[in-house]
Amino acid sequence: MNADPTTASYTIRRATIDDADTVSSLGARTFSETFAHLYPPEDLETFLAYAYGLERTRNDLGHPDKATWLMEDEDGEAIGYALAGPCDLPHDEVAPEDGELKRIYVLKSHQGGGRGSALLKTALDWLEPAGPRRLWIGVWSENFGAQRLYGRLGFEKVGEYFFPVGETNDLEFILRRG
Repeated sequence: MNADPTTASYTIRRATIDDADTVSSLGARTFSETFAHLYPPEDLETFLAYAYGLERTRNDLGHPDKATWLMEDEDGEAIGYALAGPCDLPHDEVAPEDGELKRIYVLKSHQGGGRGSALLKTALDWLEPAGPRRLWIGVWSENFGAQRLYGRLGFEKVGEYFFPVGETNDLEFILRRG
């Protein structure tokens, strides 16, 4: 019998290169659950192969300035993850010392109960180990829930850009805190 996802326990741990298969497949699955309905299948397939491919995932996991965390349920199944590192958003004011929350996703079946907030806190704590610094987040222009959450955490819109998903270009907002 499955536990109620709002009360089931979870753990968060730093992912290693050995978790590349898990992070790659979880990334593609969570992105698809959230956004697949927005794109033609060929655009989605192209994007998933690029953004969540095993080689790129291994590179992220092995990068000394990036960190990925896996959220696992009580059975050890990966149910969410977050990725953070140096900011590479297209904004003129990005500085080399700035950090970015790059990805944060939880499987739909496990959303609720503060899981996304716990992953977010873990990433933000890692990004600011010596105190506050300038942090950036790119968020889809129509993801109003995420925008409200980030706003409550002090992030403000400072720009926008187009994010390519295959041949589709999504309007993304650039948010900054600090």
